[in-house]
Amino acid sequence: MDLRLGPSSRVRIFPGNKPGRKEEARAAVGLAFYQAKDRAIGEAIRQAKDQAPKAEAAAARWIERTRPIWSWLAVEWRRLGTAAAVLLIVGLLLHATFGANGMVVYRQKRAEIQALQSEVDRLQKENNQYVDQIRSLKSDPAAIEKEAREQLRYARPGEVVLVAPDTPAQKPPTGRVKNDAIK
Repeated sequence: MDLRLGPSSRVRIFPGNKPGRKEEARAAVGLAFYQAKDRAIGEAIRQAKDQAPKAEAAAARWIERTRPIWSWLAVEWRRLGTAAAVLLIVGLLLHATFGANGMVVYRQKRAEIQALQSEVDRLQKENNQYVDQIRSLKSDPAAIEKEAREQLRYARPGEVVLVAPDTPAQKPPTGRVKNDAIK
């Protein structure tokens, strides 16, 4: 058991009775690899130590350049928060009023529903009148006689039926009449 303090040995000893050339070569390569790795890490640390003052200076410059902005934000944060809240509320109100499902669209849809409902009620009344008329034509002799007199122009013996002549549809004026009127 190794009780030494400090970095552990980088040499690996492979199992075997006698260390041969192969094992010695492996150990040498392993040692070289770890030494190169240690050198690269040491170089990186040295470069970081060299660059640290430059990075600190850049950070200090950035902090000094932005300090007025941060100071202004620290002083005005309540006003900025209030302004942001007001803008949010105004945006929500505009959306609730004029948006895709806003109050304007809601009122239009409600008026459309009322118009359609009144149309349905009118058609229902008209349908009920037709149902009543059909019932009366099936069972009431007076209704049958009335329809026969009006539509078929039947008359009882001794009655005279006066029929007014239908007015012919007016013919549209032709272009010739217009030309004659102009001359």
